[in-house]
Order: sequence, then C-alpha cells, then structure tokens
Amino acid sequence: MRCEEIATHPDFRRLSSIDGVRVDLRYVGPRNFVGRDLYGELDCAWLHRLAAEGLARAAAELTALAPGHRLLVLDALRPHRVQIELWEFLDGTGLRQYVADPARGSIHSFGMALDVTIVNADGDELDMGSGFDEMDELSHPKLEAEHLASGALTPTQVANRELLRRVMTVGGFNGVDNEWWHFDMLDRSHVRQTFVRVD
Repeated sequence: MRCEEIATHPDFRRLSSIDGVRVDLRYVGPRNFVGRDLYGELDCAWLHRLAAEGLARAAAELTALAPGHRLLVLDALRPHRVQIELWEFLDGTGLRQYVADPARGSIHSFGMALDVTIVNADGDELDMGSGFDEMDELSHPKLEAEHLASGALTPTQVANRELLRRVMTVGGFNGVDNEWWHFDMLDRSHVRQTFVRVD
C-alpha cells in the first residue's frame, strides 16, 4: 500500500487522535541525520491501530507517573521508499546498524514502530544524554550502566530513559539495544510476515 492511500485504510490511526501525545516528526524538515526533509508532502503521522492503542496506554501511564509530562513522537510510520533513502545515505559510513535494511523492511514501514521521547509541562524535552538519531554508543541502552559508571551519563539522564522505557513497556512496546528513542510492537518477523507494508 502506498502512503498516499493510508487515510482510507481501516488498520491505521492518526497520531493526533491519541490523547496525551504530542507530535514533532523529525523527518519533516532538516532536523535529522540526513539534514533535509524526507517526507515532503507525505502524511506520515500515523500508526497501525495496535501500536496506536499501545501508545495511548503508554501516554496514560506517563500521566499517572509524571503529571504534566507528555510523550513526544519523533517518527512513526515511515514509508519504505524513505527507508531506502536512509539506507543509501549511510552506505560506507559504518553506521548502518542504526537503520533497518530495506531488503528485510523496517518495522516503521508497517506502522508498528515509533521513535519517541518525553516533554515536561513546559514542553521541553527531558535530557536523555544524547539526541534523537545521535548515532553513538552514548545512545545505546545496553551500555547505560557503563556510561553511568564513567560519568558519561548522569543519574538523571538514565532515570529519564528508564521512565520512557517503563511507560512504553506498559504500552506493549519493546526497546532496542542501540537507540533509547526506538520502540517496536510485536515480534519483527511476525510483523514483516503478516502486516501491511506502506511504500
């Protein structure tokens, strides 16, 4: 299915319909590792309805744990054609671990993954110790204990990441080892085999 058709598909839900969630898609405009607008006129503010329901649960949990805070979605549905652009951009950089091979398909392209952070009551992003799409070991959740011990990450930064993971886990999402901001729903192989990919 092409992205241009998504509004007519019953399996997808618009992000703006989810309570307690703000949206600032970073591949609209230049605030991403490619440095340019990758979505253009494409409407990518969608998730598969199952992921959207999980995001709603996560947002409600955050409200309960940290009143006034909100989840901020940085990327959600990512058309396969854009995934190809990201993969090609990183060719020869040694950084392709941060982007799914289009030959397998990104879970973003099925609307079953999202990139997300937390903002406080003033709308400021919580300090996570590294930025969105910062392709560096400082962004790796699996290395947080090491970074905390060395002083590369502060206790507050780690606590902010733990809060994000806690609420996303309540929503049914799984994090990954190398990006604190990325969360998948369901097993990746299952998603690739059974869900509709958006091109």
